[in-house]
Amino acid sequence: MCGIAGIVGLNGLSDPAATMRRMTDALAHRGPDAEGVHIASDVVLGHRRLSIIDLSHAADQPFRSPDGRYAMVFNGEIYNYRSIRAELNDFEPRTNGDTEVLLAAYVRWGDACLHRLRGMFAFAIWDDQEQELFLARDRIGIKPLYYHDGDAHFIFASELRALLASDRLPRALDRIALADLMRYQTVHAPATLVRDVHMLRPGHWMRVSGGEVHMERWYDLAHAAETHAAELPLATIHREVRERFTRAVEERLVADVPFGAFLSGGIDSSAVVGAMAQVSTDPVHTFTVTFDESAYSEARYADIIARRFRTEHTEIRARPDDLLRALPDALAAMDHPSVDGPNTWLVSRETRRAGITMALSGLGGDELFAGYPVFARTLALWDRRWVTQFPVELRRLVGLLLRLLKRGPEGTKAAELLGLPGFSVDDTYPISRLAFTDRELSGLMPRSTSIPNAVRSILHDLIRTEEAYALPFLSQVSLAELSTYLPNILLRDTDQMSMAHALEVRVPFLDHDLIGLVLGVDDARKYPHTPKQLLTDALGDLLPRVIIDRPKMGFTLPWEDWMRNELRSFCAAKLQALGARDLLEARGIDGLWSRFLARDRRVNWARIWFLVVLEDWLDRNAIQ
Repeated sequence: MCGIAGIVGLNGLSDPAATMRRMTDALAHRGPDAEGVHIASDVVLGHRRLSIIDLSHAADQPFRSPDGRYAMVFNGEIYNYRSIRAELNDFEPRTNGDTEVLLAAYVRWGDACLHRLRGMFAFAIWDDQEQELFLARDRIGIKPLYYHDGDAHFIFASELRALLASDRLPRALDRIALADLMRYQTVHAPATLVRDVHMLRPGHWMRVSGGEVHMERWYDLAHAAETHAAELPLATIHREVRERFTRAVEERLVADVPFGAFLSGGIDSSAVVGAMAQVSTDPVHTFTVTFDESAYSEARYADIIARRFRTEHTEIRARPDDLLRALPDALAAMDHPSVDGPNTWLVSRETRRAGITMALSGLGGDELFAGYPVFARTLALWDRRWVTQFPVELRRLVGLLLRLLKRGPEGTKAAELLGLPGFSVDDTYPISRLAFTDRELSGLMPRSTSIPNAVRSILHDLIRTEEAYALPFLSQVSLAELSTYLPNILLRDTDQMSMAHALEVRVPFLDHDLIGLVLGVDDARKYPHTPKQLLTDALGDLLPRVIIDRPKMGFTLPWEDWMRNELRSFCAAKLQALGARDLLEARGIDGLWSRFLARDRRVNWARIWFLVVLEDWLDRNAIQ
């Protein structure tokens, strides 16, 4: 796990090495173990290394081919590098790691090598003979890759802040992306909050040569779904799910450093810990954040799992004073504004302090096995699609009545849903995941309604295909989750907040073989009665019923109390500064803040805190 950066086009750069050092310095937190810069005819590459596999300096980067033609910078892990190395029969390795295997695979097979890779990655390879740069990102988007295609330079990096450190692009806000951010509390790839900076989308590669950029998709979720799974006997499906999940966990234990797991006591993290205990010869290290306030603490459930699998368990006691003192550092770690980022920042800090360099997470289980309420809501709407047979004017009138009777986001969303032409996934999902509806957002950004909805555009391209429509309905919802919410919020938060402490996080539920199987399973077997029943039934007796039957509880900090008390003056100052910018309506911001302080239940803490975080990020990065 590392930080990578590069610039193609050195004309106008008086000191390419110094420019690259500024960029890699901005990535220093991602790679404390080694750093390097490579300059060729028209490119400069930079790297910061966090050593996970083969800790020797022979595996440091940028990594060059023996003949000097190719140079590579790589962020991530290739779990099956040993089997790939065995296929390269005339390959003479110089290291025991995955980096040179990846480079050799590209030299042998070109972009076709991507289909052989099992892992998470973002990498760039410079071909000095062809004067060509090749970049690629993993199937689901676990590892980030940002780029700027300017008139004189093509610049890429693992983080936005590294691109800004190049001083080769304006620190200007993308106003269209801001509307996306306000709607969904994130910006969806390929856009970013910074004008003229883009994110390479998951499952895509690109070539840069002669001033031209060519991009292609190399992995498609709907195409990869194993549709034959719908015809398999239920016992076979259960066996396959368990075997593929266990294999995914085992593959992700390949490391030459101490490793552990995040353990909340929920189904997903408990399943990961249980599988780790089965395949690991050493005791598993587990980490749980606990609170004195019982309403926020999952300590009891985590302790049940820790005892069951005899893990070396660490409870991280989060006390308000300690957390508030650490808040400036958590905010500074944000490469992109985030509501829940500080949660991951906290558990990552304590895990790293315990001497752990790599940790497994249960992230992805809800998206794959229909664990979120959005699955039930979307399915319920589909079951009521007969509503769309009524005239749209009548439905809009009923929506107006709902908005009056049920004030707040739920009533507004219900009204918007009733006005839709249909209730398919690509119709309803973009409304279900909104943080601010267009009606609400108009009070903050009057011109926002003229800006296209990014999630709707993504889903129209994703779902409205023959392959996607042929999938079970809940799998279509998973497609939406795996293509929008997961990579653009959860995976981005996990990467930036864990790497702030040089901690690598691996996610076995996002193994592409497991995803392909589960997407092909029909709804009746995936969700016959309760969320994630397919997973819990497949795991057999691995987890106790108390974990399976417990109420779902997200990991959150007591923000609402803090914002009305300890953080009140901090929030007020940030909101006032945000209102002074020519971005959002100050009156709308003030109104939300006043209603929050008055305990208006229609204004939850996340909406206010996100505005606070946005102002802090804009100010910290000098974005205008």
